[in-house]
Amino acid sequence: MDEEYDVIVLGTGLKECILSGLLSVDGLKVLHMDRNDYYGGESSSLNLIQLWKRFRGDDKPPAHLGSSRDYNVDMIPKFMMANGTLVRVLIHTDVTKYLSFKAVDGSYVYNKGKIHKVPATDMEALKSPLMGLFEKRRARKFFIFVQDYDESNPKTHEGMDLARVTTKELIAKYGLDDNTIDFIGHALALHRDDRYLDLPALDTVKRMKLYAESLARFQGGSPYIYPLYGLGELPQAFARLSAVYGGTYMLNKPECKVEFDDEGKVIGVTSEGETAKCKKVVCDPSYLSNKVRKVGKVARAIAIMSHTIPNTNDSHSVQIIIPQKQLGRRSDMYVFCCSYSHNVAPRGKFIAFVTTEAETDHPESELKPGIDLLGAVDEIFFDTYDRYEPVNEPSLDNCFISMSYDATTHFESTVVDVLNMYTMITGKAVDLSVDLSAASAAEE
Repeated sequence: MDEEYDVIVLGTGLKECILSGLLSVDGLKVLHMDRNDYYGGESSSLNLIQLWKRFRGDDKPPAHLGSSRDYNVDMIPKFMMANGTLVRVLIHTDVTKYLSFKAVDGSYVYNKGKIHKVPATDMEALKSPLMGLFEKRRARKFFIFVQDYDESNPKTHEGMDLARVTTKELIAKYGLDDNTIDFIGHALALHRDDRYLDLPALDTVKRMKLYAESLARFQGGSPYIYPLYGLGELPQAFARLSAVYGGTYMLNKPECKVEFDDEGKVIGVTSEGETAKCKKVVCDPSYLSNKVRKVGKVARAIAIMSHTIPNTNDSHSVQIIIPQKQLGRRSDMYVFCCSYSHNVAPRGKFIAFVTTEAETDHPESELKPGIDLLGAVDEIFFDTYDRYEPVNEPSLDNCFISMSYDATTHFESTVVDVLNMYTMITGKAVDLSVDLSAASAAEE
Protein backbone atom coordinates (compact mmCIF):
# COMPACT_ATOMS: atom_id res chain seq x y z
CA MET A 1 0.00 0.00 0.00
CA ASP A 2 2.02 2.96 -1.23
CA GLU A 3 -0.91 5.29 -1.34
CA GLU A 4 -1.24 8.07 1.18
CA TYR A 5 -4.66 8.86 2.60
CA ASP A 6 -5.93 12.05 4.20
CA VAL A 7 -7.73 10.00 6.83
CA ILE A 8 -7.83 6.36 7.86
CA VAL A 9 -10.97 5.39 9.78
CA LEU A 10 -10.79 2.30 12.01
CA GLY A 11 -13.99 0.51 12.98
CA THR A 12 -17.34 0.59 11.15
CA GLY A 13 -19.44 1.66 14.13
CA LEU A 14 -22.11 4.23 13.44
CA LYS A 15 -20.02 7.23 14.51
CA GLU A 16 -17.04 6.16 12.40
CA CYS A 17 -19.26 5.53 9.36
CA ILE A 18 -20.96 8.93 9.61
CA LEU A 19 -17.54 10.59 9.81
CA SER A 20 -16.08 8.67 6.86
CA GLY A 21 -19.19 9.65 4.87
CA LEU A 22 -18.92 13.34 5.81
CA LEU A 23 -15.17 13.43 5.10
CA SER A 24 -15.55 11.64 1.75
CA VAL A 25 -18.27 14.08 0.68
CA ASP A 26 -15.79 16.85 1.57
CA GLY A 27 -13.39 15.41 -0.99
CA LEU A 28 -10.88 13.88 1.45
CA LYS A 29 -9.23 10.60 0.51
CA VAL A 30 -10.52 8.07 3.06
CA LEU A 31 -9.53 4.48 3.81
CA HIS A 32 -11.92 2.69 6.17
CA MET A 33 -10.85 -0.56 7.87
CA ASP A 34 -12.41 -2.89 10.40
CA ARG A 35 -10.99 -5.94 12.16
CA ASN A 36 -14.42 -7.62 11.96
CA ASP A 37 -15.89 -9.21 8.84
CA TYR A 38 -19.18 -7.30 9.28
CA TYR A 39 -20.24 -3.65 9.41
CA GLY A 40 -21.32 -1.87 12.57
CA GLY A 41 -18.64 -2.56 15.20
CA GLU A 42 -20.23 -2.10 18.60
CA SER A 43 -23.40 -0.80 16.96
CA SER A 44 -24.10 -3.78 14.68
CA SER A 45 -27.47 -5.55 14.34
CA LEU A 46 -27.42 -9.34 14.88
CA ASN A 47 -29.59 -12.10 13.48
CA LEU A 48 -30.83 -14.79 15.84
CA ILE A 49 -27.94 -17.19 15.28
CA GLN A 50 -25.39 -14.40 15.87
CA LEU A 51 -27.31 -13.34 18.98
CA TRP A 52 -27.25 -16.90 20.36
CA LYS A 53 -23.57 -17.27 19.57
CA ARG A 54 -22.74 -14.04 21.37
CA PHE A 55 -24.78 -14.62 24.53
CA ARG A 56 -25.26 -18.40 24.78
CA GLY A 57 -22.07 -19.85 23.35
CA ASP A 58 -22.86 -21.74 20.19
CA ASP A 59 -26.20 -23.24 20.95
CA LYS A 60 -28.87 -23.23 18.32
CA PRO A 61 -31.78 -20.86 18.92
CA PRO A 62 -35.10 -22.62 19.61
CA ALA A 63 -37.26 -23.19 16.53
CA HIS A 64 -40.35 -21.50 18.00
CA LEU A 65 -38.64 -18.09 17.69
CA GLY A 66 -38.83 -18.30 13.90
CA SER A 67 -36.25 -17.78 11.19
CA SER A 68 -32.85 -16.38 12.22
CA ARG A 69 -32.61 -14.01 9.27
CA ASP A 70 -35.90 -12.29 10.16
CA TYR A 71 -34.14 -10.83 13.21
CA ASN A 72 -32.06 -7.64 13.25
CA VAL A 73 -31.28 -7.05 16.92
CA ASP A 74 -29.43 -3.78 17.53
CA MET A 75 -26.58 -3.98 20.00
CA ILE A 76 -26.90 -0.22 20.63
CA PRO A 77 -30.65 0.40 20.21
CA LYS A 78 -31.54 4.05 19.52
CA PHE A 79 -34.40 5.93 17.85
CA MET A 80 -33.81 9.18 15.99
CA MET A 81 -35.70 12.42 16.51
CA ALA A 82 -37.59 13.16 13.26
CA ASN A 83 -36.23 16.73 13.06
CA GLY A 84 -33.07 15.97 15.03
CA THR A 85 -29.45 16.54 14.16
CA LEU A 86 -28.81 12.99 12.92
CA VAL A 87 -31.64 13.25 10.38
CA ARG A 88 -30.15 16.58 9.22
CA VAL A 89 -26.76 14.88 8.78
CA LEU A 90 -28.41 12.05 6.80
CA ILE A 91 -30.06 14.61 4.49
CA HIS A 92 -26.91 16.76 4.20
CA THR A 93 -24.96 13.70 3.00
CA ASP A 94 -27.87 12.43 0.86
CA VAL A 95 -27.57 9.05 2.55
CA THR A 96 -31.38 9.03 2.93
CA LYS A 97 -31.64 7.51 -0.55
CA TYR A 98 -30.21 4.24 0.79
CA LEU A 99 -32.53 4.03 3.81
CA SER A 100 -36.23 3.63 4.56
CA PHE A 101 -37.62 4.99 7.81
CA LYS A 102 -40.83 4.44 9.66
CA ALA A 103 -42.28 6.52 12.47
CA VAL A 104 -42.17 5.08 16.00
CA ASP A 105 -45.61 4.52 17.56
CA GLY A 106 -45.25 5.76 21.10
CA SER A 107 -43.23 7.84 23.53
CA TYR A 108 -43.93 7.23 27.22
CA VAL A 109 -42.69 8.21 30.65
CA TYR A 110 -42.79 6.21 33.88
CA ASN A 111 -44.27 8.12 36.78
CA LYS A 112 -45.30 6.87 40.23
CA GLY A 113 -45.39 3.24 39.13
CA LYS A 114 -47.39 3.83 35.94
CA ILE A 115 -46.61 4.36 32.25
CA HIS A 116 -48.02 7.55 30.69
CA LYS A 117 -47.88 8.97 27.17
CA VAL A 118 -45.54 11.98 27.13
CA PRO A 119 -47.57 15.17 26.59
CA ALA A 120 -45.65 17.44 24.22
CA THR A 121 -48.06 20.27 23.39
CA ASP A 122 -50.48 22.51 25.27
CA MET A 123 -53.41 20.42 24.02
CA GLU A 124 -51.85 17.14 25.14
CA ALA A 125 -51.00 18.67 28.53
CA LEU A 126 -54.69 19.35 29.09
CA LYS A 127 -55.58 15.71 28.44
CA SER A 128 -52.73 14.07 30.33
CA PRO A 129 -53.55 12.01 33.46
CA LEU A 130 -50.02 12.84 34.67
CA MET A 131 -51.28 16.08 36.19
CA GLY A 132 -54.20 17.39 38.24
CA LEU A 133 -56.51 20.09 36.89
CA PHE A 134 -54.66 23.17 38.21
CA GLU A 135 -51.26 21.75 37.30
CA LYS A 136 -52.56 21.13 33.76
CA ARG A 137 -53.42 24.81 33.37
CA ARG A 138 -49.98 25.88 34.60
CA ALA A 139 -48.28 23.33 32.34
CA ARG A 140 -50.36 24.48 29.38
CA LYS A 141 -49.16 28.07 29.89
CA PHE A 142 -45.57 26.88 30.03
CA PHE A 143 -45.99 24.79 26.85
CA ILE A 144 -47.51 27.76 25.03
CA PHE A 145 -44.54 29.94 26.09
CA VAL A 146 -42.14 27.28 24.74
CA GLN A 147 -44.09 26.81 21.47
CA ASP A 148 -44.18 30.57 20.83
CA TYR A 149 -40.59 31.25 21.94
CA ASP A 150 -38.46 32.61 19.11
CA GLU A 151 -34.85 33.43 19.89
CA SER A 152 -34.77 36.30 17.41
CA ASN A 153 -38.02 37.90 18.57
CA PRO A 154 -37.77 39.55 22.03
CA LYS A 155 -41.58 39.93 22.17
CA THR A 156 -41.79 36.18 22.79
CA HIS A 157 -39.26 36.20 25.66
CA GLU A 158 -41.58 37.54 28.38
CA GLY A 159 -38.72 39.72 29.60
CA MET A 160 -36.36 36.78 30.25
CA ASP A 161 -32.92 36.19 28.78
CA LEU A 162 -32.90 32.40 28.54
CA ALA A 163 -29.15 32.38 28.00
CA ARG A 164 -28.92 33.67 31.60
CA VAL A 165 -32.05 32.45 33.39
CA THR A 166 -31.63 28.88 34.67
CA THR A 167 -34.15 26.17 33.83
CA LYS A 168 -35.08 26.05 37.51
CA GLU A 169 -35.86 29.79 37.52
CA LEU A 170 -37.89 29.57 34.31
CA ILE A 171 -39.98 26.66 35.60
CA ALA A 172 -40.50 28.42 38.97
CA LYS A 173 -42.13 31.28 37.07
CA TYR A 174 -44.88 28.87 36.01
CA GLY A 175 -45.15 27.20 39.42
CA LEU A 176 -44.84 23.66 38.06
CA ASP A 177 -44.51 20.81 40.56
CA ASP A 178 -41.61 18.33 40.76
CA ASN A 179 -43.65 15.66 39.06
CA THR A 180 -44.21 17.80 35.95
CA ILE A 181 -40.61 19.03 35.95
CA ASP A 182 -39.47 15.39 35.99
CA PHE A 183 -41.22 14.39 32.77
CA ILE A 184 -40.48 17.71 31.02
CA GLY A 185 -36.76 17.48 31.79
CA HIS A 186 -36.25 13.77 31.12
CA ALA A 187 -38.92 12.64 28.65
CA LEU A 188 -39.29 15.80 26.54
CA ALA A 189 -35.97 17.62 26.82
CA LEU A 190 -34.18 14.24 27.13
CA HIS A 191 -31.73 15.30 29.83
CA ARG A 192 -30.00 12.30 31.38
CA ASP A 193 -29.85 13.64 34.96
CA ASP A 194 -30.94 16.75 36.87
CA ARG A 195 -27.88 18.96 36.29
CA TYR A 196 -29.79 20.83 33.57
CA LEU A 197 -31.91 22.59 36.24
CA ASP A 198 -28.97 24.83 37.16
CA LEU A 199 -27.95 25.55 33.55
CA PRO A 200 -29.34 28.26 31.22
CA ALA A 201 -32.93 27.49 30.18
CA LEU A 202 -32.33 28.12 26.47
CA ASP A 203 -31.00 24.58 25.88
CA THR A 204 -34.05 22.97 27.54
CA VAL A 205 -36.49 25.18 25.62
CA LYS A 206 -34.76 24.31 22.32
CA ARG A 207 -34.90 20.59 23.18
CA MET A 208 -38.62 20.83 23.99
CA LYS A 209 -39.28 22.65 20.71
CA LEU A 210 -37.36 19.97 18.80
CA TYR A 211 -39.49 17.29 20.44
CA ALA A 212 -42.77 19.06 19.61
CA GLU A 213 -41.71 19.83 16.01
CA SER A 214 -40.57 16.23 15.49
CA LEU A 215 -43.86 14.97 16.91
CA ALA A 216 -45.85 17.19 14.52
CA ARG A 217 -43.80 16.01 11.56
CA PHE A 218 -45.39 12.58 11.07
CA GLN A 219 -48.59 13.08 13.07
CA GLY A 220 -47.67 9.84 14.84
CA GLY A 221 -47.64 9.01 18.52
CA SER A 222 -43.96 9.90 18.99
CA PRO A 223 -41.29 12.28 17.68
CA TYR A 224 -39.02 9.38 16.68
CA ILE A 225 -38.25 7.52 13.48
CA TYR A 226 -36.29 4.30 13.02
CA PRO A 227 -34.88 2.60 9.92
CA LEU A 228 -36.53 -0.51 8.51
CA TYR A 229 -34.30 -3.56 9.19
CA GLY A 230 -32.68 -1.88 12.20
CA LEU A 231 -29.73 0.41 12.82
CA GLY A 232 -27.27 -1.95 11.12
CA GLU A 233 -28.55 -0.32 7.91
CA LEU A 234 -27.00 3.03 8.83
CA PRO A 235 -23.29 2.10 8.79
CA GLN A 236 -23.83 0.28 5.49
CA ALA A 237 -25.60 3.28 3.96
CA PHE A 238 -22.69 5.54 4.94
CA ALA A 239 -20.24 2.96 3.58
CA ARG A 240 -22.05 3.10 0.21
CA LEU A 241 -21.95 6.87 0.33
CA SER A 242 -18.23 6.92 1.07
CA ALA A 243 -17.60 4.50 -1.81
CA VAL A 244 -19.53 6.77 -4.21
CA TYR A 245 -17.11 9.57 -3.24
CA GLY A 246 -14.04 7.39 -3.72
CA GLY A 247 -13.60 6.08 -0.17
CA THR A 248 -12.07 2.59 0.18
CA TYR A 249 -13.46 -0.05 2.55
CA MET A 250 -11.61 -3.08 3.90
CA LEU A 251 -13.31 -5.47 6.32
CA ASN A 252 -11.69 -8.40 8.12
CA LYS A 253 -8.34 -6.60 8.61
CA PRO A 254 -6.82 -8.07 11.78
CA GLU A 255 -4.59 -6.13 14.18
CA CYS A 256 -4.89 -2.67 12.69
CA LYS A 257 -1.91 -1.05 14.41
CA VAL A 258 -1.63 2.73 14.38
CA GLU A 259 1.94 3.88 13.63
CA PHE A 260 3.51 7.08 15.01
CA ASP A 261 6.62 9.12 14.21
CA ASP A 262 9.25 10.20 16.79
CA GLU A 263 7.11 13.18 17.80
CA GLY A 264 4.08 10.98 18.51
CA LYS A 265 2.15 12.08 15.41
CA VAL A 266 0.24 9.48 13.46
CA ILE A 267 1.86 8.38 10.16
CA GLY A 268 -0.14 5.33 9.12
CA VAL A 269 -1.83 2.05 9.99
CA THR A 270 -0.31 -1.41 9.61
CA SER A 271 -2.33 -4.57 9.01
CA GLU A 272 -1.07 -7.95 7.78
CA GLY A 273 2.44 -6.60 7.26
CA GLU A 274 1.42 -3.67 5.06
CA THR A 275 1.31 -0.04 6.11
CA ALA A 276 -1.08 2.52 4.66
CA LYS A 277 0.16 6.08 5.21
CA CYS A 278 -2.14 8.81 6.44
CA LYS A 279 -2.26 12.25 8.03
CA LYS A 280 -5.07 11.54 10.51
CA VAL A 281 -6.74 8.55 12.17
CA VAL A 282 -10.36 8.38 13.28
CA CYS A 283 -11.37 5.38 15.41
CA ASP A 284 -13.45 3.95 18.21
CA PRO A 285 -11.83 3.51 21.66
CA SER A 286 -10.93 -0.17 21.06
CA TYR A 287 -8.29 0.72 18.45
CA LEU A 288 -6.26 3.07 20.67
CA SER A 289 -6.87 1.72 24.16
CA ASN A 290 -3.82 3.57 25.58
CA LYS A 291 -5.38 6.94 24.68
CA VAL A 292 -8.76 6.49 26.43
CA ARG A 293 -10.05 6.14 29.97
CA LYS A 294 -12.99 4.25 31.38
CA VAL A 295 -15.79 6.60 32.47
CA GLY A 296 -18.66 4.25 33.24
CA LYS A 297 -20.51 1.10 32.39
CA VAL A 298 -23.79 0.43 30.58
CA ALA A 299 -26.08 -2.42 31.65
CA ARG A 300 -28.63 -3.79 29.23
CA ALA A 301 -31.27 -6.52 29.04
CA ILE A 302 -32.45 -7.76 25.63
CA ALA A 303 -35.80 -9.57 25.57
CA ILE A 304 -37.65 -11.41 22.83
CA MET A 305 -41.42 -11.34 23.44
CA SER A 306 -44.65 -12.38 21.74
CA HIS A 307 -46.65 -9.26 22.67
CA THR A 308 -46.40 -5.48 22.91
CA ILE A 309 -45.32 -3.88 26.19
CA PRO A 310 -48.41 -3.67 28.45
CA ASN A 311 -49.99 -0.21 28.94
CA THR A 312 -48.46 1.26 25.77
CA ASN A 313 -51.62 1.28 23.70
CA ASP A 314 -50.50 -1.79 21.76
CA SER A 315 -47.55 0.15 20.29
CA HIS A 316 -45.33 -1.96 18.03
CA SER A 317 -42.43 0.44 18.54
CA VAL A 318 -42.04 2.49 21.68
CA GLN A 319 -39.67 4.29 24.02
CA ILE A 320 -40.33 4.56 27.74
CA ILE A 321 -38.10 6.80 29.82
CA ILE A 322 -37.90 6.12 33.55
CA PRO A 323 -36.50 9.29 35.18
CA GLN A 324 -33.82 8.54 37.83
CA LYS A 325 -35.86 10.14 40.62
CA GLN A 326 -38.68 7.66 40.08
CA LEU A 327 -36.31 4.84 41.05
CA GLY A 328 -34.04 6.68 43.49
CA ARG A 329 -31.12 6.43 41.03
CA ARG A 330 -28.47 8.81 39.70
CA SER A 331 -29.26 8.10 36.04
CA ASP A 332 -32.34 7.44 33.94
CA MET A 333 -33.42 4.02 32.68
CA TYR A 334 -34.63 3.50 29.12
CA VAL A 335 -37.00 0.91 27.66
CA PHE A 336 -36.97 0.48 23.88
CA CYS A 337 -39.21 -1.84 21.88
CA CYS A 338 -39.44 -2.57 18.18
CA SER A 339 -40.93 -5.43 16.19
CA TYR A 340 -41.85 -6.94 12.87
CA SER A 341 -43.41 -3.59 11.87
CA HIS A 342 -39.84 -2.25 11.45
CA ASN A 343 -38.66 -5.59 9.98
CA VAL A 344 -36.40 -6.44 12.92
CA ALA A 345 -38.24 -9.61 14.01
CA PRO A 346 -40.62 -12.17 12.48
CA ARG A 347 -44.35 -11.41 12.52
CA GLY A 348 -45.76 -11.60 16.03
CA LYS A 349 -42.37 -11.13 17.74
CA PHE A 350 -41.19 -8.04 19.63
CA ILE A 351 -37.70 -7.10 20.77
CA ALA A 352 -37.40 -5.05 23.93
CA PHE A 353 -34.32 -3.53 25.55
CA VAL A 354 -33.89 -2.12 29.04
CA THR A 355 -30.77 0.02 29.40
CA THR A 356 -29.16 2.17 32.05
CA GLU A 357 -25.83 3.47 33.26
CA ALA A 358 -24.74 0.76 35.73
CA GLU A 359 -24.46 2.07 39.30
CA THR A 360 -23.76 -1.23 41.09
CA ASP A 361 -22.04 -4.54 40.39
CA HIS A 362 -25.45 -6.21 40.04
CA PRO A 363 -26.79 -4.91 36.73
CA GLU A 364 -29.47 -7.61 36.52
CA SER A 365 -31.14 -6.42 39.71
CA GLU A 366 -30.63 -2.76 38.72
CA LEU A 367 -32.56 -3.38 35.49
CA LYS A 368 -35.45 -5.11 37.27
CA PRO A 369 -37.82 -2.06 37.39
CA GLY A 370 -37.58 -1.78 33.60
CA ILE A 371 -37.85 -5.53 32.99
CA ASP A 372 -40.96 -5.65 35.20
CA LEU A 373 -42.72 -3.35 32.71
CA LEU A 374 -42.28 -5.85 29.86
CA GLY A 375 -44.65 -8.59 31.00
CA ALA A 376 -43.89 -12.20 29.95
CA VAL A 377 -40.71 -12.70 27.91
CA ASP A 378 -39.77 -15.66 25.68
CA GLU A 379 -36.02 -15.15 26.12
CA ILE A 380 -33.85 -12.64 27.95
CA PHE A 381 -30.13 -11.83 27.65
CA PHE A 382 -27.99 -9.57 29.83
CA ASP A 383 -25.08 -7.51 28.58
CA THR A 384 -22.74 -4.94 30.09
CA TYR A 385 -20.02 -2.90 28.43
CA ASP A 386 -17.56 -0.29 29.63
CA ARG A 387 -17.80 3.28 28.37
CA TYR A 388 -14.59 5.04 27.34
CA GLU A 389 -13.71 8.56 26.34
CA PRO A 390 -10.51 9.88 24.76
CA VAL A 391 -7.80 11.51 26.88
CA ASN A 392 -5.39 12.36 24.05
CA GLU A 393 -4.80 15.78 22.51
CA PRO A 394 -5.77 15.43 18.82
CA SER A 395 -3.86 18.58 17.83
CA LEU A 396 -0.65 16.83 18.94
CA ASP A 397 -1.11 13.25 17.68
CA ASN A 398 -3.78 13.64 14.93
CA CYS A 399 -5.85 10.82 16.48
CA PHE A 400 -9.59 11.45 16.71
CA ILE A 401 -11.28 8.94 18.99
CA SER A 402 -15.04 8.65 19.47
CA MET A 403 -16.69 8.19 22.87
CA SER A 404 -18.42 4.91 23.65
CA TYR A 405 -22.20 4.87 23.24
CA ASP A 406 -24.22 5.85 26.32
CA ALA A 407 -27.39 4.26 27.70
CA THR A 408 -29.85 6.64 26.00
CA THR A 409 -32.27 5.13 23.48
CA HIS A 410 -32.18 8.15 21.17
CA PHE A 411 -29.36 9.61 19.11
CA GLU A 412 -29.13 13.11 20.52
CA SER A 413 -25.84 12.63 22.45
CA THR A 414 -24.24 10.36 19.82
CA VAL A 415 -24.53 12.90 17.04
CA VAL A 416 -23.14 15.74 19.19
CA ASP A 417 -19.93 13.67 19.55
CA VAL A 418 -19.77 13.09 15.77
CA LEU A 419 -20.23 16.79 14.96
CA ASN A 420 -17.59 17.82 17.52
CA MET A 421 -15.15 15.31 16.04
CA TYR A 422 -15.90 16.52 12.51
CA THR A 423 -15.11 20.10 13.55
CA MET A 424 -11.87 19.01 15.26
CA ILE A 425 -10.78 17.05 12.15
CA THR A 426 -11.70 19.68 9.53
CA GLY A 427 -11.82 22.96 11.43
CA LYS A 428 -15.36 23.66 10.19
CA ALA A 429 -18.94 22.87 11.13
CA VAL A 430 -21.33 20.60 9.22
CA ASP A 431 -23.97 22.58 7.34
CA LEU A 432 -27.22 21.46 8.95
CA SER A 433 -29.55 23.92 7.23
CA VAL A 434 -31.29 21.29 5.10
CA ASP A 435 -34.74 20.66 3.69
CA LEU A 436 -36.15 18.26 6.27
CA SER A 437 -38.83 16.96 3.92
CA ALA A 438 -36.09 15.00 2.12
CA ALA A 439 -36.31 12.31 4.81
CA SER A 440 -39.79 10.91 4.86
CA ALA A 441 -41.09 8.01 6.87
CA ALA A 442 -43.17 5.25 5.38
CA GLU A 443 -46.77 5.03 6.46
CA GLU A 444 -48.35 1.74 7.50
